[in-house]
Amino acid sequence: MSASRTNLPESGRIRRILVIRWSALGDVAIASAACEDLARAFPRAELHLNTMPPWDTLFEHDPRFAKVISIPMREPGHRLSGIRRWLSEVRAGRYDLVVDLQSNDRSRLLLTALWLSGTRIPHRIGLRPGWPYTIAPRPPLPLHAADRQRLALAAAGIDSFAAAPVFAIGEDRPRAMQALLAGHGLAPGRFALFLPGSQAAGWLKRWGERRFAALARAVVAAGLVERVALAGAGDDADTCAEIARQAGPVVANLCGRTRVLDLVPLAGAARFVVSNDTGPAHVASAASRPMVVLCGPTDPRRVKPMGASVTTLQAPLHCASCYRKTCTHHSCMMLISPESVLERLHEITADRSGALD
Repeated sequence: MSASRTNLPESGRIRRILVIRWSALGDVAIASAACEDLARAFPRAELHLNTMPPWDTLFEHDPRFAKVISIPMREPGHRLSGIRRWLSEVRAGRYDLVVDLQSNDRSRLLLTALWLSGTRIPHRIGLRPGWPYTIAPRPPLPLHAADRQRLALAAAGIDSFAAAPVFAIGEDRPRAMQALLAGHGLAPGRFALFLPGSQAAGWLKRWGERRFAALARAVVAAGLVERVALAGAGDDADTCAEIARQAGPVVANLCGRTRVLDLVPLAGAARFVVSNDTGPAHVASAASRPMVVLCGPTDPRRVKPMGASVTTLQAPLHCASCYRKTCTHHSCMMLISPESVLERLHEITADRSGALD
């Protein structure tokens, strides 16, 4: 790592850049902000992104990237072939700069193997100091991935401007979302968006159907919104269906009707968003709408989506932020009451005209 601050944008020698961020959805969304800062800092350079399926679909039509390298290196039976393909693709790229936003043991080993094979990439930015990085932030490192990214870029003389994830949304998807909302009687600015699911393996991060249903009824009764929209993927179908059943006509269940990037125009049309700690919340934060994220087994300081409009709620328990995969009581989520979420929503909408007319 360089002992003093480097200023790569002033060097004029960066022609091709590779950004590495493989997973997961929330981290890839955060990385999109760093990609925006790189695109601004090197407007004449060719920017490539190395990610994994299915997150490559987030950048299918993104004009910032001349190439998206998507290699499934974690699938059983494809790991060795994936590694060989990765080495071949990156070697052929002839990069002047690699920005490793993954910075785990695997990415470090791959960059080392690339070096040992004779491929010399002059500048290598990582999120932690040490080989194989030539530029990295100095410890102690902050908890949040976005802050670590900013420090790593700053060590290379790259300024950070993007305060939230940045995605390229084609014109067809906002139009499709407008039609979807209209078809369910959801007026822009007069509905709330709830993201009540998570990956099946992360069920401890779910607040629960009964509480989301109670909150849906409460925000409508309080006059904050007219209705509530639910969004989610396949793992969330049963959860959304049960919330809709319990809450009744105040809820419109859009689960399974949207793509991941549709969350940006969907959240942009909502008055506010309420979500579990889940990857889609990070995507939705690109819309910069007021958002409350409910945290239990995960640390809000680590998992809070980017943006000044995002706030978190967590019960004050000694076992909160335990990151366990199993629990006998699930108190960290159950002790977050619908009333406390409603109170927070009143606070974050107070300077945005309060209740609806």
